[in-house]
This record gives sequence, structure tokens and C-alpha cells, in this order.
Amino acid sequence: MEALFWIGLFGALYSYFLYPLLLLLVSRPRPLLPAAEELPSISLIVTAHNEARRIGAKLDNCLELDYPRERLEILVASDASDDETDDIVAGYADRGVRLVRAVQRQGKEWAQLLAVRAAQGEILVFSDVATMIPADALRRLAVDFADPKVGAVSSEDRFVAPGGQLVGEGLYVRYEMWLRRLESGAAGLVGLSGSFFAARREVCEQWDVLAPSDFNTALNSVRRGYIAISDPQLLGYYQAIQDESHEYQRKLRTVLRGMTGLLRRPEVLNPLRYGFFSIQVFSHKVMRWLVPWFLLLLLAASVSLAGSHWFYSLALAGQLAFYLLVLGGALSARLRQHALVKVPYFFVQVNVAIAHALIAFLCGKRITRWQPSER
Repeated sequence: MEALFWIGLFGALYSYFLYPLLLLLVSRPRPLLPAAEELPSISLIVTAHNEARRIGAKLDNCLELDYPRERLEILVASDASDDETDDIVAGYADRGVRLVRAVQRQGKEWAQLLAVRAAQGEILVFSDVATMIPADALRRLAVDFADPKVGAVSSEDRFVAPGGQLVGEGLYVRYEMWLRRLESGAAGLVGLSGSFFAARREVCEQWDVLAPSDFNTALNSVRRGYIAISDPQLLGYYQAIQDESHEYQRKLRTVLRGMTGLLRRPEVLNPLRYGFFSIQVFSHKVMRWLVPWFLLLLLAASVSLAGSHWFYSLALAGQLAFYLLVLGGALSARLRQHALVKVPYFFVQVNVAIAHALIAFLCGKRITRWQPSER
């Protein structure tokens, strides 16, 4: 039982605490690069499904980007939209926007693949309708891709309230962005921000329509001898999800899609082939997906050992106090706003979603069709 306790403790701590320490040992800051001497041609691909309410604002945002028009093309990959989305996009044709429509709805990655085949740019930029891009973003990408080692670039997320003001990022988001920067200085990101990322055209040649494009693009970068990086100055702004049930479903879908992607590319876990990148994938993905089960193992072992030594009694008391805070947050939305409760509550919510996703995955559930979250 003591062995199970220490296995549970190690597994619960590894992905969130020990893995970052490992990255700190091997990660190196990326050098500052000068502005690109010649701007690459860029294809900006916006993926949409039934986005009549937001597509106009998104296209206006794309057309306001500070980049030479002769070096930029804008494509909308419509995942068989059956509302007014395609008609609205057609209204922008005289301003250089092209519609690429999937005849049948087969998922986000399928619609993106059609756009990839139609695109002509050296750099392909992918963005969701809900994400607003700063005016200088494409010029930032030109600087990033001036480094011949970089195959893909991820933005960093910023949340906006319905009134337009920036929402505090929260401890979890700040942690994730910090972890991405560490991975960028090691073997590269294991997953990009799916709402706004970019890649060299050759990296997009092996496009898997059944795997999340943000994960598959990071993997393809490594397979091509590049790395995928996160740029702290490349920002994507999107509205925070107001309904917590929608946020839970988003987490559930994200983990399910991630598991599907890894199942389709199990060779990425082979360090003899992919080196330290394999260790990063195992640490960031697999070990994190196992955290809920390590937590349960740790709690069960602590209950069994509590009377045998003061250390195990203290460990049990700490866990019970932690879960009491979570219970308080579950019962009171007001209490959930306090940092002391908010962080444990969010952590447990994430891990419940992960456990739910793994059970669903093992039962055969897969998600290939993409449903944007209501914001």
C-alpha cells in the first residue's frame, strides 16, 4: 500500500510539477530575430460552420491586418454550412476573400484540408471565426518563420469579456502559456493553439483529417526536421465562454480529440525515433490524462495508511481539505470566485473532464466532427 501511495503521489505531481522542472533543465531561450528581409506569401484560412452571426466581423478583422495585399490571400473553409455563412462570405469576394466549401460536413480538419489544397501561400495560417487577430500578427509570423528551424508557430490565448474588456488570464492559462514557452526552447510544442496557428506549406502536406490539426501540425513539424514554437507576442483574442457547462464540454471534446490523434500516431512516443519530443508528448499528454486515476489511487492509499504514520495522516488531511474547497465551489458560484477555491475547483473540473473523456474513449467514442463552442 505504501508503494501505491508513492506511485499515486508521483503520478499526480509529475505532469504539472516535475515535467516543467525537467523542461527548465533542457529548455533554452530562443534568440531574437531581425525583421524578415522579404515577407513570405501567406494564405489565411478561416474555418467556419454555421457562423452567420460572426463571420462578417471575422472577415473585417482579416482585411484590416497589416500585410501587403499582394502577399496575402484569405480563404474561408466552410464545413458544409447550411445557414447564411457562405452567402455572407460570397459578399466579400470583390475584396479578395475566397470560399472553399465542403459539400458534406466531415469535420474541421476535412474543411481545412480542402483549403490547404486551394491555398497558394508559402505560410498557411489557420484561425477560427471566434478569434480576433491583432493588426501586426502576420508580420510577427514573418519574423518567426525567418528562422529556418521553425516549422509551425502557435499564438497565445487572450480572453475577452462580452463587453470587450480583457479578462484576467487565470493561473491555469498563465501556467499553460509558460509551459509552451519552455517546450518551445526544448524539442518544440506538442500541440498548438487550435484557434490561431501557422505552418510552412510543406509541413501541411501530410494532413490527417481524423486527428486534431493543432497536434498533427506540431508532429509533422518534427517529422520534417523542424520544431513548433509558441510566440508570446503573437496573440489571439476570443470571448471567454460564459456557460460553465459549455466549458466542460469543450474540455471533454479537446481531450477526446487529443486521444484520437495520439492513437493515430503512436510512433511519436518512440524516443529512438523522435528523441526528447517523445518524452514531452508522454509527459504533457499521456501522464496528464492519467492524473485523475493517480489522484484516486493516492486518496485510497492515504485512507488505508492514515493510522500507520503521521505523514500519511497529514497527507489524507491535506487531500480532504482540498476536496472540501472543491465541494464548496461546486455548491456556491460566489465562493467559486475566490482564488483559494477557484484554483482547486478548476483543477478538479479539468481532471473530471479528462476521466470522462478517457472512459468515453475506451468505450469507443470518437469525435471527428467539429462543433464550435457557444460564446
